[in-house]
Amino acid sequence: MTSIADDLSRLEEIVRRLEADDVELDVALALFEEGVARLRAARERLSAAELKVQTVLEEAGGELRYTDLDG
Repeated sequence: MTSIADDLSRLEEIVRRLEADDVELDVALALFEEGVARLRAARERLSAAELKVQTVLEEAGGELRYTDLDG
């Protein structure tokens, strides 16, 4: 299993390759597919981590304040 940092690093590499002028269509499609899979996996891990943090705080009796990190 890869780490989130590994996934993000690979996603950056995929974006650079897709932005290149000389990437062939078949390669671009394969890269895009890999990027979507890595992004989905990273989001799932982040959601699981967020849920775990919320559970730990609630079990510790801490006051949980939700902050939307997306904006």
